[in-house]
Amino acid sequence: MTMHKRSLGRTGLQVTEIGYGAWGISGVQWIGAQDDESLGALRRYLDLGGNFIDTALAYGEGHSEKLVGQVAREREGVIVATKIPPKNRQWPARPQTTADEAFPGDYVIECTERSLSNLGMDGVDVQQFHVWNDSWLGQGDWQDAVAQLKRDGKIKHFGISINDHQPENAIRAVEEGVAETVQVIYNVFDQSPQDRLLDACRANGVGVIVRVALDEGGLTGTITPGTTFPEDDWRNNYFGGDRKVELQSHLRAIEEDLGITANQLPETALRFVLSHPAVSTVIVGMRSVRNVERNAALADGRGLPAEQVARLYGHRWDRNWYNPAD
Repeated sequence: MTMHKRSLGRTGLQVTEIGYGAWGISGVQWIGAQDDESLGALRRYLDLGGNFIDTALAYGEGHSEKLVGQVAREREGVIVATKIPPKNRQWPARPQTTADEAFPGDYVIECTERSLSNLGMDGVDVQQFHVWNDSWLGQGDWQDAVAQLKRDGKIKHFGISINDHQPENAIRAVEEGVAETVQVIYNVFDQSPQDRLLDACRANGVGVIVRVALDEGGLTGTITPGTTFPEDDWRNNYFGGDRKVELQSHLRAIEEDLGITANQLPETALRFVLSHPAVSTVIVGMRSVRNVERNAALADGRGLPAEQVARLYGHRWDRNWYNPAD
């Protein structure tokens, strides 16, 4: 099969609609990943024509990058994006945090070199800040560091990963040309990027990398009131309290409105995101070959019928489950 590609903004890169999100293979937070299975899933993704892998230095303190690098070095044409964690280790960035607290220039360079060492590469296609505040424009020396990394050939393009559920907090970076890509939460429930951000990205030629398109599993249709997660798995917080029960009525409403079954939820959710013309790629966490094969099949350039997209607009559900449940 050939996976359909889209432009990553004005970077000149052509990325497959379904990207590989490598947080889940880090071995921590998402519990249960086995390295041999993760490597098999990564290789299968590339075999099927996928070409975009997104990782981060903070994913297992470099473990995810090492796995990604091992596989990416075996092939030609793999586009790798990674991220620099904030120096103060605060996700998301607090409003009062300064650029020098989160991303001082020497730290930006040091982290990039650590990532390149983990990846076993001389340069990375896209380097991103793992959190962001628009107030950092014109603050500190991070922009000098990014320019230096580009001059040295260590990064080709620079982007930002927007704080959870804060799409407005990157519009200045997009409009002022600082970010070549943005990574943002966008899904059937969190449609807030449609308010302003996606149009701004389209107008300014900024690539859009969508994360959490399946609401951390909420839109897969597989999480029921009785679902349990391993003890140290962070989803115990995300789906804590009564949230698994609360989720069900929203899923049933979508199924009823669109005339689909629970099995069709994940495909519908991914195609909804891909139906927006500003979106370049959707990164999906895929720890098994089976998941890779199922999701890769959706990269066919088709999206959803306009009538279904319009119906899904009515299922917006603004909330922030990254905050602990009461």
